[in-house]
Amino acid sequence: MAATCHGKHRFLSQETRPAGRHRGRADPTSVHGAELPAGPAAEGAPHPRREEPARPQPQHLSGLEIVRDLCEGNLEGGEIGSTEITFTPGKIKGGTHIADTKTAGSVCLLMQVAMPCVLFAASPSELHFKGGTNAEMAPQIDYTVMVFKPIVEKFNFTFNCDIKKRGYYPQGGGEVIVRMSPVKELSPIDLTERGAVTKIYGRAFVAGALPIKLAKDMSAAAVRCIRKEIRDLYINIQTVREPDDQAFGTGSGIIIVAETSTGCLLAGSSLGRRGKNSDRVGIEAAEILLKNLKHGGAVDDSLQDQLIIFMALAKGVSRVKSGPVTLHTQTAIHFAEQLTKAKFTVTKSEEEDPSKDTYIIECQGMGMINSNL
Repeated sequence: MAATCHGKHRFLSQETRPAGRHRGRADPTSVHGAELPAGPAAEGAPHPRREEPARPQPQHLSGLEIVRDLCEGNLEGGEIGSTEITFTPGKIKGGTHIADTKTAGSVCLLMQVAMPCVLFAASPSELHFKGGTNAEMAPQIDYTVMVFKPIVEKFNFTFNCDIKKRGYYPQGGGEVIVRMSPVKELSPIDLTERGAVTKIYGRAFVAGALPIKLAKDMSAAAVRCIRKEIRDLYINIQTVREPDDQAFGTGSGIIIVAETSTGCLLAGSSLGRRGKNSDRVGIEAAEILLKNLKHGGAVDDSLQDQLIIFMALAKGVSRVKSGPVTLHTQTAIHFAEQLTKAKFTVTKSEEEDPSKDTYIIECQGMGMINSNL
């Protein structure tokens, strides 16, 4: 979010939060770990606070460091386990930059941090992200390319994502190169018409020491699971063994995407791990996809929070129909509103079908203008 911020910004854990300080008057802007929701709250009720302080991990620091480098900023306290970090951004300049988690930390999360900044840079950017491409607790790079990219480009920008090498838990070792040019401003989006599912396709992969049979088992199990709910569509899941020179370490997983008549893309994915049956991996991905299709939203649960910063920066009103709003999305909205002039509302969607549990996330964007262009 550095692109939206001017002046100094402090990121504090709960244990260093200043007592009695009113957030609205804080200068610099203070972002407190204690404000992060710890779990779901009843509608209208305050969120429970985190019991433990939020501390940065390697991928968090890599994200802060690449933003610092992108805008010639100043980062104080940028260490693993730090309880207070102060970041002072400068002018966003673009260029070639490298972010390396040196772990299996997600390259996709690094991309999410950097992308809003480079859109408002003075020149095109080439970003080299190193770490895990298919990691737990984060979008897989396949999701980023197959779902996130075509949808986020509706904000009126494009980017190129070149997967040089895939990397898996625990070593990482993957590398992705993202190239993108700055824009004058972002256009708002309207993703409220889900449409009918017209295609289902995907990718089941193995890498390293694992046999291709595991990918075929994942794919077959996923198809059987989907067939119970959707019988009239051909399901095209490719099975792939990653070339040894394009993957580091051993890994497996699957992603399944449903495309609709209005251009919506919803997905389910899962990763294999030692002791986890390959059928279970395929079924898990299929069940996530079916759950995303059942709620009736135009975006899946993984995409919700990834769109929030772009909605906040865009000029005009964006509207997205989603399933139940996730905790990640609630957190993203909280901080997007704190750091920009954007205003979000979340309302229950008026659905004719009572079985659909959908919401409209609406945002009056701040209309960020790139003064470099």
